[in-house]
Amino acid sequence: MKKVIFLLLLVSGAIFAEGKVLYTLDFSKASGDAVSWMKQKGFQFLLDSKDLNFKIKNGRLEIDTQKSVAGLFGVRLSKPLQNIGSVRIEWGVSKFPKGSNWAKGNNRLAIGAIFSLGTKKFRSGIPFVKPAPYFLAPFIGQKESVGKTYLGKLYKEAGRYYCVSNTQNKLVVTNFNINAKFKKEFKKELPPLSAFAFQMNTENTTGGAKAFIKKIIFYSK
Repeated sequence: MKKVIFLLLLVSGAIFAEGKVLYTLDFSKASGDAVSWMKQKGFQFLLDSKDLNFKIKNGRLEIDTQKSVAGLFGVRLSKPLQNIGSVRIEWGVSKFPKGSNWAKGNNRLAIGAIFSLGTKKFRSGIPFVKPAPYFLAPFIGQKESVGKTYLGKLYKEAGRYYCVSNTQNKLVVTNFNINAKFKKEFKKELPPLSAFAFQMNTENTTGGAKAFIKKIIFYSK
């Protein structure tokens, strides 16, 4: 009996620690044409997304390309999510782009997420590239150091990238504390989540890339 009570307390504690579910997108429940289903969920497709070969397969969204492209697809929330705590992403990489190496300045990836925060916008650092709000961007990298914070070539004042795994050909479950990361990097309270997106970037690499996304869940503090 004591063991049962202890297990119940553990489960209750885990639920409490994650907070209240604010938003869920589950690709395992999708069917039919991937792009049509995603558009119904509010996705917009930017840059070279047309070359990412979206498919609903094996209970997940599968993405691949053989080309040198940068694709971005995401949802701008009609009502920003307040009191964000963390996010859980179930995803993975089947094939990394050859030549991607952030330590050597080739900041490419098979799959990454981007979380846009607040409305205040910052310059990109080069002319003619639009300003952007604060953002945090976890990604699965082949050669990058897990847990390390990276700066991109643009938006050094407002954006941070984080390698969360080097795993290949397996489901990766990422629990990413948006609130804690933001406070650590920018020393201020977290603004509301205004949008989220996923990206695949194989520019200046060879061999293409393959990745998948199963589910994303945002939790309150």
